[in-house]
Amino acid sequence: MKKNLIMPFALTALLGITAMIVLGGVGISQQDHAEGDSGSGEVTASAEELVEQQNCVSCHGADLSGTGTAPNIKNLQDKYSMEELVDVINNGVEDSNLMTGDYANEEQAKVIAEWLLNGKE
Repeated sequence: MKKNLIMPFALTALLGITAMIVLGGVGISQQDHAEGDSGSGEVTASAEELVEQQNCVSCHGADLSGTGTAPNIKNLQDKYSMEELVDVINNGVEDSNLMTGDYANEEQAKVIAEWLLNGKE
């Protein structure tokens, strides 16, 4: 009786391709959820959750009072308007290697900016 040597390799390849497709779909779904994308353009996460998701605390500190690498972002009412702060979140700070922008989508940036200007002390 002659053994088919290709069949085990073909089954392994088929299983691997199926696993990649399934895991890719799960990853995309989790990414959409983490970005607060509910499919309707609405932000589903709170400002505090967005700040945590966008990793603001890694540079600005746990209480957002600043660190050696990033400034205090509490009490920004006298420094920025809503539009200016949304622009900083979306586009970063000019000549900065750390605050480069693209940390949140437009709606998320508005939620974070409003929270920083009005709700965070």
